[in-house]
Amino acid sequence: MSVFTSMTNGQATDYLNIPTLDFETFRAELLAGVQQGHRVASFFGKAAEESPGVELVLVLADDQHNRLFIGKTSISGSQFPSMTPDCPQVHLFEREIAEQFNLQPIGHPWLKPVRFASPLQFSELETRPVERPTIGQMDFYRVFGDEIHEVAVGPVHAGVIEPGHFRFQCHGEKVFHLEISLGYQHRGIEPALIGGPHPLTPRQIEAIAGDTTLGHGWAYCQNLEALAQTRVTAREQVIRAIGLELERLANHTGDLGALAGDVGYLPTQSFCGRIRGDFLNMTAVLCGNRFGRNLLRPGGVRFDLDSNQTKDLIKRLEMAETDLVSAVELLWDTPSVLARFENTGVVTRDQGLQFGFVGPTTRACGVEHDVRTDHPTGVYQFVNLPVAMTHYGDVNSRAYVRWLEIRRSLRFIRERLTAMPEPRPVSTTGPLAPNSLAVSLIEGWRGEVCHVALTDAAGRFSRYKITDPSFHNWTALALALRNQQISDFPLCNKSFNLSYCGHDL
Repeated sequence: MSVFTSMTNGQATDYLNIPTLDFETFRAELLAGVQQGHRVASFFGKAAEESPGVELVLVLADDQHNRLFIGKTSISGSQFPSMTPDCPQVHLFEREIAEQFNLQPIGHPWLKPVRFASPLQFSELETRPVERPTIGQMDFYRVFGDEIHEVAVGPVHAGVIEPGHFRFQCHGEKVFHLEISLGYQHRGIEPALIGGPHPLTPRQIEAIAGDTTLGHGWAYCQNLEALAQTRVTAREQVIRAIGLELERLANHTGDLGALAGDVGYLPTQSFCGRIRGDFLNMTAVLCGNRFGRNLLRPGGVRFDLDSNQTKDLIKRLEMAETDLVSAVELLWDTPSVLARFENTGVVTRDQGLQFGFVGPTTRACGVEHDVRTDHPTGVYQFVNLPVAMTHYGDVNSRAYVRWLEIRRSLRFIRERLTAMPEPRPVSTTGPLAPNSLAVSLIEGWRGEVCHVALTDAAGRFSRYKITDPSFHNWTALALALRNQQISDFPLCNKSFNLSYCGHDL
């Protein structure tokens, strides 16, 4: 990996010094990196500034050596050779590039819209005719044969849920293939960020996925701090981490309760619904609201913790842990629950590596990857946080990984609260470095949150690329349903609990 530019998580580099490779060299470096075990953290297009065309920017993550590798190439025409047949990790990224820049990845095995949006930005390519696709209308994969039937679900669902369309190809109850089509709530956040940061930018970032406010918020702050060469005090780094782990606790607890409800085990469902609220209330102790909004700011946090708040949080944490252990241990001791969880919705380790899944999804199938350990920043650099893993890749494994992470997050928060660093003068951020690129990875509760910020000559955002963990993992849900009973879909879906808005942005 000698040709790509090397850096670490939370750093910035001069964008103009990143060499622009010819496409064949760019492709060879990608394939060589993936063969060595690296992952595609981000891959996106950017309108070229000095020459007509589009630049393709790639971020590869080397999890074993705590390195990120940045490469770019320039596309002057209207197409480029697809790399998906040799590297499935880029299949959705290439579809996104095709949609946003009207560039055709020739040879892509199944090229379709991602969000049914108009192209993002052009240079000379805007002279080519562009038709905005109609949301939901595309060439769905079909299976033909005797007794084969198709089941379509959504985009309007019966419960309180975001819109998405699921199309099953079935033989009786058995699912041959599930195709997932999203994009019904595309909000255009990425183009709205260009030219920023604006006063509204932090609010837009916090709204990327409402249940991952702190994951996305921290990634954004870290990018600005890298571009402005700003240091964050140890105390504020600890408060950020407490907020992030409370966000993980609330969502994992809610999902364990929902999984219990999906198999009709109501005791755990009822308790977890209430305890999730307890964790949300602890976040409110930190910043005055239950979803962590306004807690973070570039350079630190907006709210400090006094001694009374610290004691209050420790007391609340102990009470919630006692209740949660009683509620969740019931799951693992109930044969009827395990009979529904085990061997249901399996995602294999090979699939996890091949498609570059992240978060509990990949850890549940035996892939050891956690940004807090592999690319640590902030207080995580000084903490030995074991990676929670199982190896079977089924619903039970995904649930158990969440339970392990709950136990470790509880211990992590308790240890931080009992040894808070002393207050220090608060940092402020200055102007952002011009013509630079910064990459920020944060381990949100669903997995890796990746933000890439590029600035122009004036230090304003010329491109801001966001990759929510759901963008990587929706394919995992489709794979998990293969050869399953269609009645297992709600249980499998809940075991991933992926974000529609995080995907649609």
